[in-house]
Amino acid sequence: MRGVFLACAFGALAASGAVAQEATFVMTARLVGAPTYNPIKATKLNTATTLIYDRLVVQDADQSFHGQLATSWESSPDGMTWTFKLKPGVKFHNGEPFNAKTIEWWVPQFKGTENAFTVAAIERVEVVDDLTVRFHMKNPDPNLLFNLASSFMAIPEPKSFEALGDKFGVTEAIGTGPYKLQQFTVGQQTVLVRNDDYAGASGLSKNQGPAKFKKLTFREIPEESTAYLELKTGGADLIVNVPTDFLPRMQADKAIKVVTIPGTEVVYLPINTSVEPFTDAKVREATAFAINQKEIMASLYGGLGAVADTFLISSLKEAQVDPKFKIAFDAERSKALFEADGWKPGPDGIRVKDGKRLAVKLWAQNGTEFKRLAEVIQAQLKAVGMQADISIIDAGSINAQYRKKTEHQLAVRSYLWTNADIIEWFFSAKRLGYPNVSMLNDPEAERLNDIAMNKSKSWDERVANFKKYHEYVLSQYAFAPIYQPVQSFAYGRKIVMPETIRGVGLYGPSMLDIAPAN
Repeated sequence: MRGVFLACAFGALAASGAVAQEATFVMTARLVGAPTYNPIKATKLNTATTLIYDRLVVQDADQSFHGQLATSWESSPDGMTWTFKLKPGVKFHNGEPFNAKTIEWWVPQFKGTENAFTVAAIERVEVVDDLTVRFHMKNPDPNLLFNLASSFMAIPEPKSFEALGDKFGVTEAIGTGPYKLQQFTVGQQTVLVRNDDYAGASGLSKNQGPAKFKKLTFREIPEESTAYLELKTGGADLIVNVPTDFLPRMQADKAIKVVTIPGTEVVYLPINTSVEPFTDAKVREATAFAINQKEIMASLYGGLGAVADTFLISSLKEAQVDPKFKIAFDAERSKALFEADGWKPGPDGIRVKDGKRLAVKLWAQNGTEFKRLAEVIQAQLKAVGMQADISIIDAGSINAQYRKKTEHQLAVRSYLWTNADIIEWFFSAKRLGYPNVSMLNDPEAERLNDIAMNKSKSWDERVANFKKYHEYVLSQYAFAPIYQPVQSFAYGRKIVMPETIRGVGLYGPSMLDIAPAN
């Protein structure tokens, strides 16, 4: 009924010509639930963030970096200083100027936040002149440009940030980006209006601004079937992230176009190492090897994408670990480990040890794909003698549940990231509960973490150090890797997509090139 109503409304608006100035984008399960647009304090952001704010630099799909608020940069030979030239004439949405003093204020704001690691190597910020800023480093940081290109290093306007406190990013979010935040309802929708003064796009955008659409609405719809219906009936114009298992349905619909590009995501099963029976490393290992990645890719994803056998996307050098550390389905190894550990099959096939059944809780956030994946994993675990009881939890509250630290045992999760430091994010003892859902708290892991994050003097050294850290985390079986999806976007007739999606996904630079079809 809602689809019919929206289709009628769409037709009326199209006849008036007004609809061409507006578009509605849908974010599905992976992107829903961001509680704030405060980039400094957030631990979860969504696509709209990259339209509200700019960053100093942005990253292309080939891993190269391009200026956005910076026009150029250089590092000293010893890596102990970085000098950035800033774009002139840039203003925030409230009219305040962007300049070197903004950066001097901005870097210290990360202190004490979950994102403090991004600037941890910066000793101090020097304002050289109004449009030149220099970072003096505590130690070389070969990952600095990657950090600066992250959405979490989008740059907010200082005065409003301080005036609003914890409300910044919720009631207002002031950046320099091509769109201004008009309205944000957590878990439901974000409405952006065009910044008509915008002329500061990066080289990844053909359109240097302002944006083509006057107004964009980002709706959060975790159920893929509902998102598809909205796109089909004209209630939405673009699905930002189509789950791979839903692709065949989209591709078969002639009214919908689908674009697919290489993925930057890993789907995995975190194992809570702090609660029984997973305090036992052998139980974790047996669980990890019970997950049949190839079966999941074939049955749920039509063979599109790639299986995962480490924690990183396979295009990263740090993913090229010694094969003995890779985790790939081996049912016989799984059963043998359970047997050796004293877990024997009970009358109903579920294993028992010391009178206790091998029954655990398996969490998944709401959304069709996560539910299906949890059900397949449940069946695979049952095949080796583990009973997994599924709980579906709202995406907006599941992270708070993880922070309780002991409520969960297994979970279905995914992350989008193109850097090995994601290992630190999800397995550092500093981040127990969330984002360290696995609750890994291991002295050797912390030692390797510190070397990888803080002691690498060059990029090659960093890769080698992260590879060792990655291999150690794999050896602790704190998770089971599952799948590497491709990135897919589906859109209707009302919009024209750019010929090439620049950047590491469909974010600000390419969204600036999306245009009305008429």
